[in-house]
Amino acid sequence: MGGSVLDEVLFVTHMTEDEFRLELAIMLYEREKVSMGWAADSSGVGRVTFQHLLASRGVAIPYDAAYEQDLAAIRAYEQGA
Repeated sequence: MGGSVLDEVLFVTHMTEDEFRLELAIMLYEREKVSMGWAADSSGVGRVTFQHLLASRGVAIPYDAAYEQDLAAIRAYEQGA
């Protein structure tokens, strides 16, 4: 074998390292092992993009997280208006 576990996983799954990072972040978030912020940051996509990916896969987003983001968006909109 000789290669790292990551190298073997990437080879077997035909995934890029970025794809693997995203899939791992989604899985860890879905299993409630990490926060959405950590998952989004570690996957290399923005939080909104990460939320869209979760939604497209049917992964539930706790209302608290969505509520906080909605409030932040409303505040940002009000400041810009």
